Amino acid sequence: MADVARLAGVSHQTVSRVLNRHPSVRQTTRLRVLAAIEELGYRPNPAARALVTGRSRTLGLVTLDTTLTGPVATLYGIERAAREAGYFVSVVSLRSIERGSVQEALARLAEGAVEGTIVIAPLTSAGEALAGVSTDRPLVVVEGDPQADLAVVTVDQFAGARAATAHLLELGHRTVFHVSGPLEWIEARARVAGWRAALEDAGALVMPPLSGDWSARSGFDAGRTLARIPEATAVFVANDHMALGVLRALHEGCRRVPGDVSVVGFDDIAESGYYAPPLTTVHQDFDELGRRSLALLLEQLDSGERRPRRVVIPPALVVRESSGPPPGESRPAGTDTRGQTPRRPA
Repeated sequence: MADVARLAGVSHQTVSRVLNRHPSVRQTTRLRVLAAIEELGYRPNPAARALVTGRSRTLGLVTLDTTLTGPVATLYGIERAAREAGYFVSVVSLRSIERGSVQEALARLAEGAVEGTIVIAPLTSAGEALAGVSTDRPLVVVEGDPQADLAVVTVDQFAGARAATAHLLELGHRTVFHVSGPLEWIEARARVAGWRAALEDAGALVMPPLSGDWSARSGFDAGRTLARIPEATAVFVANDHMALGVLRALHEGCRRVPGDVSVVGFDDIAESGYYAPPLTTVHQDFDELGRRSLALLLEQLDSGERRPRRVVIPPALVVRESSGPPPGESRPAGTDTRGQTPRRPA
């Protein structure tokens, strides 16, 4: 740092402020210091910095070992937000979220001197596991039980499912069938509850949901059943991958989408705008989820206080071509065929 300061013609403290992104440094001075850093090939020593400041600038992240879109996108959102804030992330993936495995993961991260930990906990088993966990470091739970006595950041799954179902009812469908995710997932249960609430509010018939496991294959199996039910003119599917399977099964069963059956998914994965037809779905902002969870963790670090808090991020319905009025009916007057929210680029 002394070499950088000498080359840039500034003080040692100014170099430190630039490295720590302090707002009081003038832009011209910042650029001069950064140029000196680049010329000398200087890289800060995290271990030395931690000894001086008492801060490792490292956060722990505990997640389920899965390739499913939700947890993976959440992980990337958190990691991206941490990187932008100048933090490293140490990740521990667990095959199952239980009290013993979570406690072991937190202990391992503590040995690495993490300042705080974020746990992605989408399973119902996580509530009991986290309730018994003891740690002296800040802790934030993402997509966990909203009623837990912890700091929790989550997307409003109930509201998203309710909006998807209400959209289909407003198009004129008498009821909406549902393909649910596995009920050991908190999100799957909340989506079932939102779907059911929308039907009950409208006085519509509530049919037993079909079960899936988040995969396109399970959606295909459910879709084959739906294709044989003439009354099934609308279906809300608990995620976009299963919706892909439903669309394939309906196609093979000679049921047109949306001419015969309207389909709505959940997640708004990158490919959903390229389905045939493009899929109406519920968008989850995983980048915002990452930013809000990191902000809550840093708030605990700065204040030294750890208290239960619930941060809920609203989802958004994205209307595309897979949803329309029931067979033989025109689109209800006043319905915006372009969608209920501005459509994001596919």
